[in-house]
Amino acid sequence: MKILVSADMEGATGVTWPADVLPGTPQWERCRALFTSDVNAAALGFYDGGADEVLVNEAHWTMRNLLLERMDERVQMLTGRHKSLSMVEGIQHGDVDGVAFVGYHTGAGAEGVLAHTYLANSITGVWLNGVRASEGLLNAHVAAEYGVPVILVTGDDLTCEDAAGYAPSARKVAVKDHVSRYAAVCRTPARTAADIRAAAAEATSLAVRRTPVTAGSFTVEVEFDAAHLAAAATVVPGVAPSGERRVAYTSATMYEGIRTFKAVTTIVSAAVEEQYG
Repeated sequence: MKILVSADMEGATGVTWPADVLPGTPQWERCRALFTSDVNAAALGFYDGGADEVLVNEAHWTMRNLLLERMDERVQMLTGRHKSLSMVEGIQHGDVDGVAFVGYHTGAGAEGVLAHTYLANSITGVWLNGVRASEGLLNAHVAAEYGVPVILVTGDDLTCEDAAGYAPSARKVAVKDHVSRYAAVCRTPARTAADIRAAAAEATSLAVRRTPVTAGSFTVEVEFDAAHLAAAATVVPGVAPSGERRVAYTSATMYEGIRTFKAVTTIVSAAVEEQYG
């Protein structure tokens, strides 16, 4: 049994504001240990439950945040940027039985601690086939195309509620309760590590490959906080205006859909000016 852990940071234990997740800040250095604790707890739980392999894919910002030296010696970690499937890289090789979303968060425009979708700001909403989409929802559809179920989700309480929509059977662990975008009631790392480990051990029973989902097309609509960003996004082939500050595109698969979304966010981030956005 092989489990892929897609590890994001905004939903980690104790993380509540931008400096906690921005590489290079003193707060980020401190929170890296908390983030690592959550991920390592998930890995330990999967091993407890009978997993043979755990591959951790770093999915936050520079994708160089976790402290490898503090991970269980059995864990392998994929670190660094520029990966074909970004946050769920590694799922496409046919050997993953289940995927865990650790440290996840709610989507742009929604309530939730550090809520966003790919870009910290600039994007005010993303919809997949008309449904508001978090990173979890987008990545769950990618996983489904490879027959891989989402078996564990951790983050704030609203992230767990969001996950109930795209992974109803997955185990969920709330490591903090949302108060505002930059405030939360946080549990201690000792408690969250125990909770995550126990949930991961239970979740291994859900790690059973399924028939890949291949039917249907996917229309992604993205709303930005400035008109020039929507215009910049249309540089990507197939992306067209769909409303005020909005663009949309349709892909035959979510493999194509997530790669186009990554192209859109890369182009748009380059079009953001420091002061005016």
